[in-house]
Parts: sequence; structure tokens; C-alpha cells
Amino acid sequence: MSSFLRDFEVEAKNPSLEARQRWRSSVSIVKNRARRFRNIPDLEKQAENETKRHQIQEKLRVAFYVQKAALQFIGAAGRPEYKLTDEVKEAGFSVEPDELASMVRNHDTRGLAKNGGVEELAKKVSVSLTEGVSSSDLPIREKIFGENRYAEKPPRSFLMFVWEALQDITLIILMVCAVVSIGVGIATEGFPKGMYDGTGILLSILLVVMVTAISDYKQSLQFIDLDREKKKIIVQVTRDGTRQEISIHDLVVGDVVHLSIGDQVPADGVFISGYNLEIDESSLSGESEPSHVNKEKPFLLSGTKVQNGSAKMLVTTVGMRTEWGKLMETLIDGGEDETPLQVKLNGVATIIGKIGLSFAVLTFVVLCVRFVLEKATAGSFTNWSSEDAMTLLDYFAISVTIIVVAVPEGLPLAVTLSLAFAMKKLMSDRALVRHLAACETMGSATCICTDKTGTLTTNHMVVNKVYLCDKVHERQEGSKESFQLELPEEVQSILLQGIFQNTGSEVVKDKDGKTQILGSPTERAILEFGLLLGGDFGEQRKEHKILKIEPFNSDKKKMSVLIALPGGGARAFCKGASEIVLKMCENVVDSNGETVPLTEERIADISDVIEGFASEALRTLCLVYKDLDEAPSGDLPDGGYTMVAVVGIKDPVRPGVREAVQTCQAAGITVRMVTGDNISTAKAIAKECGIYTEGGLAIEGSQFRDLPPHEMRAIIPKIQVMARSLPLDKHTLVSNLRKIGEVVAVTGDGTNDAPALHEADIGLAMGIAGTEVAKENADVIIMDDNFKTIVNVARWGRAVYINIQKFVQFQLTVNVVALIINFVSACITGSAPLTAVQLLWVNMIMDTLGALALATEPPNEGLMKRPPIARTASFITKTMWRNIAGQSVYQLIVLGTLNFAGKSLLDLNGPDSTAVLNTVIFNSFVFCQVFNEVNSREIEKINVFKGMFNSWVFTGVMVVTVVFQVIIVEFLGAFASTVPLSWQHWLLSILIGSLSMIVAVILKCIPVESSQHHDGYDLLPSGPSSSNSA
Repeated sequence: MSSFLRDFEVEAKNPSLEARQRWRSSVSIVKNRARRFRNIPDLEKQAENETKRHQIQEKLRVAFYVQKAALQFIGAAGRPEYKLTDEVKEAGFSVEPDELASMVRNHDTRGLAKNGGVEELAKKVSVSLTEGVSSSDLPIREKIFGENRYAEKPPRSFLMFVWEALQDITLIILMVCAVVSIGVGIATEGFPKGMYDGTGILLSILLVVMVTAISDYKQSLQFIDLDREKKKIIVQVTRDGTRQEISIHDLVVGDVVHLSIGDQVPADGVFISGYNLEIDESSLSGESEPSHVNKEKPFLLSGTKVQNGSAKMLVTTVGMRTEWGKLMETLIDGGEDETPLQVKLNGVATIIGKIGLSFAVLTFVVLCVRFVLEKATAGSFTNWSSEDAMTLLDYFAISVTIIVVAVPEGLPLAVTLSLAFAMKKLMSDRALVRHLAACETMGSATCICTDKTGTLTTNHMVVNKVYLCDKVHERQEGSKESFQLELPEEVQSILLQGIFQNTGSEVVKDKDGKTQILGSPTERAILEFGLLLGGDFGEQRKEHKILKIEPFNSDKKKMSVLIALPGGGARAFCKGASEIVLKMCENVVDSNGETVPLTEERIADISDVIEGFASEALRTLCLVYKDLDEAPSGDLPDGGYTMVAVVGIKDPVRPGVREAVQTCQAAGITVRMVTGDNISTAKAIAKECGIYTEGGLAIEGSQFRDLPPHEMRAIIPKIQVMARSLPLDKHTLVSNLRKIGEVVAVTGDGTNDAPALHEADIGLAMGIAGTEVAKENADVIIMDDNFKTIVNVARWGRAVYINIQKFVQFQLTVNVVALIINFVSACITGSAPLTAVQLLWVNMIMDTLGALALATEPPNEGLMKRPPIARTASFITKTMWRNIAGQSVYQLIVLGTLNFAGKSLLDLNGPDSTAVLNTVIFNSFVFCQVFNEVNSREIEKINVFKGMFNSWVFTGVMVVTVVFQVIIVEFLGAFASTVPLSWQHWLLSILIGSLSMIVAVILKCIPVESSQHHDGYDLLPSGPSSSNSA
């Protein structure tokens, strides 16, 4: 079948427009276009939205580069006058919302100056820049200035899904047939007998429509929940005098927002204070060059990203008044890109649909020809009655119903159902899937490049050891003071200055008055160390004015600050990766607290200390300072520092990580650690996690990036640990792994990780430590930053693929049997054993209910004991064809025998013998599908019952199917053309169905794929070479 599906192939990530157009144009047979393509983006609408987006970006570009210049020459007379409305005055504000929006949007510095600058502007919106907004003011601010929410597409009601389900062409034709049947039936057979057949079809259609609509509606609610989760962004603000975290949607005009590297600017606003603030405005204006924001250029626009530096801003405009809000409006109808599996199954549905349509037409032609010949033979060709019209109408209804059954509309929709179910489950397991295709692709992952900090480790850091004044001091657990350093006063003063001044974090009091440290785990550990030494963050900040800050940068692996000294001059502090910062030093503080030259001998001693800390899996940082006569105009100095301390920070390995790594290795997934830490620390942690094994390679980023391309390619399969790596090294590693055929998942948390996340097959951003930039470029957000969660995503990715295979195997078997039995019977006997109502019920069993039962099965243990699913693998495998063919042959033999010799075999006599036989055939056929649905739970393994009752959906569908079958046969005979059966016939039907399970066991003992065995999956060799063997 692969050769027929060439037009139905798209890339998992960023599919080309050509491929997307090609498969859409190849889908020729669709029963219900509205439903089939509901979750597939409309390319024309996307193009329209793209045009709108470009227009808004162009408008903004004009605002940035033309209006800013023009406004310098426009006097006050040229500006629109905004009169305060009574509502604004009564609320206690002195500026109109539209004036604020216009001023920031147009970068109107004169307008800001006219309003008295940011300090006066804050007074006009009734807020203190130090205390922030009062919580009691929130409702009135939202009423006057609006909420920070963007226009959203209203959710679809249940009735809309009912209407959509009714748009199925075949169901519409059947409804017309049913109405005609009722009219003709009442005229010929009288009321109520004449309306049974038509009413039965209408009731069946109603049942199909309701079940379909309920399933689709529940699925849409899952996507709404996921979409809501995707839009959650946490921002830091000062409110009620304390720094706190709030949702972006709770932001109001007047809020004082704290921005740092990687943050998304949450609303339009004005710069209050900050250092080296660089803003990436490409998402708004399309310009790639970062914009420098400061007191002279104070405007910040919603949706832009902080590329460097840190700042505080005053929120002036929120929600749909911002340009970002208008831009977001164009994305409402964007839709989620189709996944490779959805596209492939659209292809399968199209091919099978064409076959089914041919059979349906052929069946109708054969039935009509036989009927006409029989009339001609009987000499009644010229006499046509309403009964003849009813017979032809029945033939037409049966043919249309064959199309209903034969066109497997549910195949591509089952993928969406399975993905929605998996995504919902993963969300409860702390993984947020941003792109549907990522869930599929994760099932094919052969390699995971993971960060160390926070992913493999707990991210609960504490300073465990410190090297100070030629001595190593260790944390004393349980004692009153964790550290007893007894330092000279001058050394302690400089150390505390370095800790409290050179930090991007803050020590604040929460609402209960308890001390709280806000910031990254590393910063929190060092600040906690400073507090243990008796330091006071607030006092330190008041004593010294900060002149310049160079925030931590993953390329430089250090951060620096410059402060003014009370007696004149300045002092620079720097901290960062020990071996890097140590090279910047010329002096060191000795055991007497004196500054002495840093000799080669001392460098060797300190390097040994760093190596000793690292080998104990401690993260090492060096704290240094330098006194200056005056503040430098450019960058802070890169040399001449005095080393004060080396701190060793303990970050324990997360519980269960070693087992999770072993699970990956057993599943043919190679785990590689990529970290910015010292190589000794990295190796120690990697060994503890089971990542670094015998024969594996640990390499430093600097060594890796200097390798020539051919050498790099040669060693990449052996690399298990990369230490002291830059984001560019991670990108290079990912790129090269993909070139050698690996399917790569990569984790990232920083702004600079965005290229690697974008390049990888699956980008995994950290939910706690990750920046908004990293999250935006990721396919999956790991909300608890835990490696075990990543393995869970891989497990569900495999489950989705296998579940769809199960469903396809089940549905194709029903397709084949229903088509052939009706066609052959029509050719030989001139009638179809399965009526329109019965076929509609069978269609619901195999389509909506079958998808619910099989496509939502939770992952089993065996999934992670087999190799990853190769991207080039045929979706319908030889094993599946074996099962489909075997079950189809069995069902056709049994049902064919009943159809042609059933009366004699079952000793059926009397006027109702045909009705009883057809009911037994229908009942046996349905029970064959019920038991085959159980068989389909395992494509390869014999034990199909394992874990069956863990899936309440599967169990529920089985129970509902059997109960409805009993009701249809025993109580709805007038509508479904059935008659009540004796217990012997019921037993026979169940026995025929259950024998399919024995057939399945026999089939699974027939080898068709050499790599697997019917009793389970062969375990892959663990260790570094496992992915290569896969």
C-alpha cells in the first residue's frame, strides 16, 4: 500500500506548503468534509491571516521607523487631544486609556514628557512605582482599561457538532430514502406497518449522529483545555508592596512588571528602571535586530521578547488595545498543522473508499439486473408496482449503506481522538503537548539530548562546600549554624557584597512576613548561603548603588555587576563557571584575609579543589571582585580580579531517573547529557544516572566544536556526555544526529536554546526553569522539569501509533467482510443479508465506538521493550495484513456457510426461517466484531486480556455494544429487520464470534516478521549502542 500513499506524506515538523496542498487535493472520496477536515487548517484562511499579519507588522515597522521620527517634529497642536471622560475621573485616574495606548504604540516620547515622564504617568494611573497596584483596585482597573485577554474563537456548542455530523452525504441520501420508504410503505402496507423500515433507518441515523456528536464534542472540550493550558504565562509583578507571581491574564494597567532574559513582554508599557535591556521585536515588526530600551527609548510592546538584561516596566495598555492583541486575532483560525499519521490515514481512507464505492455501485447494478431479469422471466416486466419501487429503493439504500461502511471516515479522525486522549493524559502527568505531531514523533525518538540541572537533578540546590581563605568548609547539617567560617571582617564584607549585589534574584517578604528568595535555583542557593552568614539583602542594596549589570549569559557562563563605593571609585563583582572565572584572576584572598598574587602553585591548588568538588557531583562557581578608580564606559573588565571563594553547590539526582534512563536504553533510545557544568561534575552525575557507561565518550563543548566535520560525525554516536557546552554546541549536536538518521528529542530552558529546540524533531522546554522564548520554540513543555516525564511522553507517543494500528486492523477487517458478504450474496441470491439499519449499527461499532475503544488504550509495559518506530516503516505491517486476511477469511467462511446453507444446517423451517437466518447471520457478524475488537488489543502478542480492565473506555464500549445488540435483536425487530432468537441461536452466535479468538492465536503463531515473536518483544541491548542496533 505504501506505493499508493506517496501523495499522503508530510514532514512531522514545519511541513511544506506543497506537501500540504498535494495530499488535500488527493483526497477524492469524503462523506463528510466538514467533520473530516474540522481539525485540519484551511490553507486559504491561513494565507489570508498571514497577509493580515504582514500588514500589521508593516504598520508597526512604519510606526517604529517613520512615526518615531515624524513625532519629533510634530508640535502639541499636531497631536490628538484626549478629554477625560467622567467614568475615568470618577475611577480616580487622570489619563484616558486610548491616550496611553496611542503614546506607547507610536513611541511618542514627547507625549510621555508632556505627561511628566514615567513617575507622573504612574500617578495618573494611581499607582506607586515601589508599592505597585493594590489588589482592591483590580476590578475598577479592569473595567476602565480592560482585561489582558485577546479575542478568542467562541467554543462550539453541542448542537453545532450534531449539525456537522448530519452533513454526511451518505446519511443525507439515506434520510431521503427513509422518508420515501415511509411514504410508499404507508401507501402500500398501511399505518403503522408501512413506516417500520424507513423509521428504522431514521432512528439508526439519529443514533449514529448523536454518538458521533457526543464523541466529537468531548474531544473538542479536551482541546479547549489544552489550548487554555498553552496560553498560561506567569509574570512577576510588585503588588501590595510585595513581589509576587500572577497569570498574564490577571495583569492590569498600573502593574509594575519585572522582566528578565527570555521573558515575553506581557503588555504594552513604559520602562521604569533596568540594565542592558535588549528587546527582540521580530514577532511584531519582523525586524531581527534587537532594540535597546532605556530611559531615552522607554517604550515596551506586548509580545516582544527580552533578549538581554533585566528591567521593571509600568503597564499602560492591555488586551485588544495592544498591537499584539490585534496580531493574535489573526491566529484564531490558524488551526493545528496536520500530523503525518492523520495524512497517511486520509490516504488509506481514500484508497479503501474508492474500492468501497466500486463495490457499492457494482452491488446496486447486480441487484437491479437480477431483479429486472427475474421480472422478465416471470413475464411481469411490463407490470411495475409500488412494491417493486420499494424493492429498488431498498437496493439503493443497501448500496449507499455499503458506502457508509466501506469509506472508513473514522480512520484519520481516530488519530485526532487518540492524540487528544494522550495529550489530556500527559497534561495530568505534567507534560503539555503544544503541537499534535510531537506526540506522534516522540514514538519514533531514537535519542534524547537532555540538560542536567533540574531535569536529571531535583533543582533544589544548596551550597554544600565552600573554599575560602585557603580552606575548604563543609556544611554542618543539624547544627545551629550551617557554616562556621570565622572570616576576617573585611573578607566577610566583600563576600556578602559579592553575593547580594551580583545577583539577578531578590530576597523579599511574603504576605505572612516570611523571607522568600525569588530567582533561579543556583541564585537561591547562593543567596541562602549569604543569609546563613548573617548578611542582609536589603541593607546591602541600600548601601551601594548599582552602576551596571551584565546578566548571566550561557555563552560567557558568567555574570557581573559594578557598584559605586561610598568613598569614591567602583568595585566590579563577577561569578560564574569556576575554570573560566579563575582565568580572569591575578590575586587571591589567603588564610590571613590578605590579597596575595595568584601563583601557578596556588592556581594548581585551587584547580584541585574545583576538581575535587566536581568529582563529588557538586556544581562549582567562582566568586571574584576587582576595585576600580572609576567606572568603565564600556564592558566590565575581563581580567585583574581577586578570587574570594569557590562554592560547591549540591543538586541531588531526582529519584527514579536511573530507572527512567534504563527504560529508555531498553527501548532503543540513547540518552545523552548536554550541560554547561564542569566535565567532572557532568561525568559524576551521568554515572549516577546510568547515562555514562563503559565505552561511552564524555567531551567538552570547546573540544567538540573545534573538530573537523568528518571527525565530529565519527564520534557523535559514542558521545554520552557533553560538558561546558554552549547553546550552539547543542544545536550542532542535534543537527548532526539528525543527519545520520536519528530522531532527536532535545531539552532546553534558556533563550539561547531556542535554535536547538527548533532544529530537533521534538523540542522539550522546561516548564519551571524554562523561559517563555524556550517554551514558544518547543513542541512539548515538561511542566515538572522531570526526566521521567520525558520518558512518559515517549511511552504515550508509541501508544498513539500502536493504538491507531490496532484500530486500522479492526476496521479493515470489518470493511472487507461487510463488503464481500453483501456483494457475493447480492450476486448469487439477489438479496443482501445485512440491511441498511444493520449496516449502520455495524458502522457505528467499527467507527466511533471502535475508535473510542482501541484508540484510547493506555500504554502497556511492552511498548518500552521494543525498538522505536522507524519513520520509514510501513504503517500497515505484514503482521497486520496477516491478521486482517486470516480473520476476514474465517468470518467469510462462517457467514457464507450460514448464508447459503444455514437453513438446512440449523434446521430452520416455516415462514419466518429466512428472517431467523438473517438475524443469526447479523448477530454472528456483530459478535465476530466484538471478539475481534478484543483480538485487536494486541497485534502480535497472544495474551489479549492483559490490562483490558485497566481501560474503562474499552470495557464500557464492549458492554454498551453487547447490550445494544441484545436490544436491537430482541426488541427492535420491526425497525432493524430482526426477530427474537432462541437461547441456542444466541449461544451459536457467541460461539462463532469467540472462535475468532482461537483463529487469532493460530494466526499469531505464523511468523511473518523476523524481528519479533508472538509471545512478546525481544529486549534490545542496553547501553550506548542500543540506538544504533535499532
